[in-house]
Amino acid sequence: MTAPAVARLSSAVREEPVACDGLHAEYDDNYQFSIPDADIEESGLSEDEFETLAADHEPYVTNWAYWNEDRADADDAFLRWLEAADETTVPERYESLRAGMSRSWGELRIEVRLDDGARRYEIRHSDDVGEDGLEPHDEPLDARSLVTYDDDGRYRPLKTAPSLPHGWVFADQTGRECVETVEYIYPATVANWYLERQGELDIDHWEPTIGRQSGIYGVVQTWNRGDSHEHVNWVAEACCDDSQCVKRREWQYDEETDLDVPGGDGEFPCREPCSLVIAAARKWTRLEGEQEQAYEFTLTPSEKEQVEEIIDAVADGRADEIREADTSDPANRYRARYLRAKRFDEDGNLSGTATESSE
Repeated sequence: MTAPAVARLSSAVREEPVACDGLHAEYDDNYQFSIPDADIEESGLSEDEFETLAADHEPYVTNWAYWNEDRADADDAFLRWLEAADETTVPERYESLRAGMSRSWGELRIEVRLDDGARRYEIRHSDDVGEDGLEPHDEPLDARSLVTYDDDGRYRPLKTAPSLPHGWVFADQTGRECVETVEYIYPATVANWYLERQGELDIDHWEPTIGRQSGIYGVVQTWNRGDSHEHVNWVAEACCDDSQCVKRREWQYDEETDLDVPGGDGEFPCREPCSLVIAAARKWTRLEGEQEQAYEFTLTPSEKEQVEEIIDAVADGRADEIREADTSDPANRYRARYLRAKRFDEDGNLSGTATESSE
């Protein structure tokens, strides 16, 4: 790869000066070549002398050749981030790339390595690092169908939910294929991440987003009463926690009013309330329209705590993880069935208390 890269560099500098990660080269009747980090600065070079010197510093030249390929700015920024290109020198980075460098992107683990002088990328589920026997894939488009359902065969309506299925790998991709695969798995995340880094991310906050809703979703606008936004905190806590979405929420109630709920630690931003949040808010808007009533239940202290544990287990997605034999767990299925048998009447009312007084 070195000879073609040197030839490309020699030709490129005749058109305009080259500067890339510490390499500087230009042409004005003769060639100039410098790498300040390596204390190299030569001028008045013939073409042969220039190409010999460039070949002697192959990492800098092949590095320039790679980043001089035709890619979108966002793609380049993402690929450079993967190998910490703005944080290390070329020789340091090439040494790490030969061993393989990895970064996390949501639930993905992406590795970039040098293979015969060329960068190659591998993408797999972060839980599958070190696993053998994974199903190999080459085409980025395969990713779209691979992540449609979770490991239990359930449809994933939210593409950034932390429920990516396991067992697959894209093991030998170019940079362009790597970005394309990531975008099929997590749509628009690279573009929005890049816009945020450029200070150009357009954020649509809750209030203006809700104001644009119409049809069956227009009912959500009835929540925007006065200056109270407590209900939106509840929505964000329910839907936008790290346990529910790998994005980092950047939208707030409005441009002047932040929510009290943390936005999460995801690498890439969420710029607006997503369709799942809007659909959930529509349902909660209708439920919040009901009038509160006082109910009286008879429970032991342990049973009260058990009800709380059951709600927590369901809300945190832990219900399927509780072993059937572990009756010490308050959310155990048999414990719950025992509580139902003891405290529910034949009509399914907790403690025999009807939901409506007329029942």
